[in-house]
Amino acid sequence: MGSFSIWHWVIVLVIVLLVFGTKKLRNIGGDLGGAVKNFKDAMAEEKNKPTELPRNDTDGATIEGEVKNKQQG
Repeated sequence: MGSFSIWHWVIVLVIVLLVFGTKKLRNIGGDLGGAVKNFKDAMAEEKNKPTELPRNDTDGATIEGEVKNKQQG
């Protein structure tokens, strides 16, 4: 009673094919495969990305300044 037999799964598959059709299921499968491929590519790209941006200053000194508001007229 807890597990389904192979005939239960065959009936479910037939019902799904009748409801969605083979063309729509094929498109969904292709879209899902493309999404997984893009996700894997993005994860591989993220691993190769540096964790910290390079600094432009050479001596590490702090630059202090004052910010002034501009008024548009």
